[in-house]
Amino acid sequence: MPPLLASLHVYPLKGAGGFSPAAWEVDDRGFRHDRRWMLVDPAGDFISQREEPRLALVRTRIEAPHLVLEAPEMPPIRLALAPMGGRAMVVQVWGERVEGWLPDTKADQWISEYLARPCGVAYMPDEASRPIDPEYAAPWREVSFTDGFPFLVISQASLDDLNHRLSAPLPMNRFRPNLVIAGTAPFAEDRWRRIRMGHLHLELVKPCARCVVTTTDQATAARGHEPLRTLATYRQVDGKVLFGQNAIHDATGRLAAGEAVEVLEER
Repeated sequence: MPPLLASLHVYPLKGAGGFSPAAWEVDDRGFRHDRRWMLVDPAGDFISQREEPRLALVRTRIEAPHLVLEAPEMPPIRLALAPMGGRAMVVQVWGERVEGWLPDTKADQWISEYLARPCGVAYMPDEASRPIDPEYAAPWREVSFTDGFPFLVISQASLDDLNHRLSAPLPMNRFRPNLVIAGTAPFAEDRWRRIRMGHLHLELVKPCARCVVTTTDQATAARGHEPLRTLATYRQVDGKVLFGQNAIHDATGRLAAGEAVEVLEER
């Protein structure tokens, strides 16, 4: 039996909780709506779970034509899923400057109250340009507000291997993948160069270096030491803890859980 695409995960607001559809559209930047929204401080710098672990408790869902945000002790708020304008603002994600919009002052007030700090909810319009690192992709390839690549791929076997080493197992949401693959050996994704799901090809271009977000319980926002402490004992390379592979797709289309994953080329 070939490996299978076990689950899909979409995160409309960078750093917030995502959702796991049975199938989802893929556009030029990755999963449709994935990280097209991002929190920013008054200077336009992005805010993530790294400094605000309570972002894990913000839940997102799509009820077209709206993005719905929910958070503890806050009323739900609905944002236009595809705003037609807003206050223009140059925002920064990992030092990259991107043209964005702040389209909804009520959303800004909502998230500022929740986090008890001034911040805004920025949207990446279709016209905004954020190229993928040219070391890994053609210069015309664009990405959303992700950390750098359209997809993060992790095999279920890799998590199972890690959990066998931990005193308490952890769920996959600690690693915030887009694509979870079943039916492989542990860390098989490290050996893959190109894979195919349906008519979409993905090139796995770079291991994912993990940060403190993986130590944040996505259900409580509590922060601990695992899994970084254990991963560092066997997944550390050049001072970075690696888990999962960043990937770039070659076309638009649709992916669905249960699809076969064909390995086209290994390293």
